[in-house]
Amino acid sequence: MLPPELPPLPALTRAEAELVDRYLEVVDLLGRINPARAEHTYGGLRAAQALVGRVSALRDALALMHHRGESEVHTPTLARALRVLDGERRTERVTVPPRHGC
Repeated sequence: MLPPELPPLPALTRAEAELVDRYLEVVDLLGRINPARAEHTYGGLRAAQALVGRVSALRDALALMHHRGESEVHTPTLARALRVLDGERRTERVTVPPRHGC
């Protein structure tokens, strides 16, 4: 049996796609650094080292959008793209987990 087919990504400009990809890379690294969820310091250290480059790439994606005149962020479209790319689960690792038994 095949897994269910994912919904298609919405139409994005190349710059918007770059923004979404770079944002999710940063989120993934922040999730690995999160002291409320991490288990080892070495993984967090490696993620923090990689974060510097990924944040620069995110900044560059936003600067490119701005330079090209893409001054508005189309929130509903980009949110749909983030959901298709599992952004809800990926961003969950950045938050503080709920208390158990309280």
